[in-house]
Amino acid sequence: MKELKHLNKYFKKYWLKLFMGILITIIARVFSLIMPSYVNKSIQTVEAFLANNISISGAKELLFEYILIILGAAILSGLFTFLMRQTIINVSRYIEYDLKNEVFDHYQLLNLNFYKKNRIGDLMNRISEDINQVRMYVGPAIMYGMNTLTMFACIIPLMFIKAPSLAAYTLIPLPVLSVLIYQISKIIHKRSTKVQEFLSTLSTFTQESFSGVAVIKAYTLEPNINKELEGLAVDGKNTSMDLAKVNAWFFPLMILLIGISNIFVIYIGGKQYISGEIESIGIIAEFILYVNMLTWPVAIVGWLTSIIQRAEASQKRINEFLKEEPSIKNEVAQITPVTGNIEFKNVTFTYDDTNITALKNVSFNIKAGETVAFLGKTGSGKSTILDLMARLYDVSSGEVLIDGTPIQKLNLDSLRSSIGAVPQDAFLFSDTIENNIRFGNENASFDEIVAVAKKAVVHQNIEGFAKKYDTILGERGITLSGGQKQRVSIARALLKDPKIYLFDDCLSAVDTETEEEILNNLKQVSHSRTTLIVSHRVSSAKNADKIIVLESGEIIQEGTHEQLNNIEGYYKELYLNQLSEKE
Repeated sequence: MKELKHLNKYFKKYWLKLFMGILITIIARVFSLIMPSYVNKSIQTVEAFLANNISISGAKELLFEYILIILGAAILSGLFTFLMRQTIINVSRYIEYDLKNEVFDHYQLLNLNFYKKNRIGDLMNRISEDINQVRMYVGPAIMYGMNTLTMFACIIPLMFIKAPSLAAYTLIPLPVLSVLIYQISKIIHKRSTKVQEFLSTLSTFTQESFSGVAVIKAYTLEPNINKELEGLAVDGKNTSMDLAKVNAWFFPLMILLIGISNIFVIYIGGKQYISGEIESIGIIAEFILYVNMLTWPVAIVGWLTSIIQRAEASQKRINEFLKEEPSIKNEVAQITPVTGNIEFKNVTFTYDDTNITALKNVSFNIKAGETVAFLGKTGSGKSTILDLMARLYDVSSGEVLIDGTPIQKLNLDSLRSSIGAVPQDAFLFSDTIENNIRFGNENASFDEIVAVAKKAVVHQNIEGFAKKYDTILGERGITLSGGQKQRVSIARALLKDPKIYLFDDCLSAVDTETEEEILNNLKQVSHSRTTLIVSHRVSSAKNADKIIVLESGEIIQEGTHEQLNNIEGYYKELYLNQLSEKE
């Protein structure tokens, strides 16, 4: 159970509630133990009456008293059992809540490389299904475990006190049960791990299928996807059946062994009663009740073992991600204001996952308030510059400086809160259009949202929808066209009103007339803001204060539109080609 040690901090946090729950569990079980002894006393009273040792009125009076005690004990036991569930199960929900938050917070700290290496379905499964398995350990397993221990601790000594030899015969099956449980538990642990791994695979497959449903339909891949899912379903069935076959041994074995114990009680107890070793047949009835009271605790041992093994397997998977150290760390605690001066000094950057060197010894300087455009072919390193600016990655060599300070020595939250980024692939949440724009500034008024939507030239499109700004977008903004998604994303960045704008080819899906209108609006908005524009179009770059042309991760040209258009090279060739296309 070494992986489950991670949960100790939560047990410490809720120790008082857990202690109260355990105490209530013990009290509930103690009250439940009153019944067998008073059943014994009731039988002895009947025996005394039959032997003429007590009058009928005295027998009735005693039996009525014993019945009231049994009923009272049962009611109190039920009440404390209810309180036990309310206490311990509630704690398990609190721990589930805390653990989900811990995992989710850690997910947000991890860098982009982590998300490139791990599938979304697997991440989702670990924060949902795996944590649910762990919750069963911190709740039901503890509750029933304490219940079982209390019953064993109370009943077995009582049995030995009242009839030692009969108790010894009755409990013979228990060591056999312990050995069987130990052997089966090892198998369960291995098979539980396989089941959880399969669930991650299934979650990933279904998530990707639903996200890519448009492509699947366009290429009529439904039969192939169904066939793959059928294969996964068969694998899942076989994996789950392997686990179920082992689990299926538990309850039959428990019932068999308890049945054997009952036979021992009746046979051995009967012989001892006949021979006079035990005085009353009530002892046999009491022992039968004790054995049957042990039936559920003994049977639950197998279930508890299964829960613990599943929780161990799930917590191990959770810990694998919790042990992942984020490569991008916030090294500075105090707030560090940003004005917008940017400098790249001999920056080289290589992606870990592909080993592709995206930038090679790149150097440039951007003053606060300047607009700089980056042009180049696909894969030339344009977007990488913006990623390094937002410190989504750290450089392999060289330095990125903001206001003369190395970017690693800036407070990460201060840096990113001063940046308004519009990615190449605009991401919108499954929420209203208003809330998607408000994501840039949660305190913004509706009038401010409308104002930035107009600047992003998307207001008229929104007004055309039936519910306007209250229109709920589909997953990843599928309700909108590509150009509309880009413009909503631009509006979101404008609403943030940051010191630095990062526009990553964010007008690629917009027609030239709309692009011109948006660029004019952006020029007015960003006149005092540092603006970096990545584009494949000269029209997006020609009004910039400086244009930097990249090729294979190196700067090949740098200057204004007029300067670069007067010399032979990539920029002039691109400008002439796009001008002729426009004409």
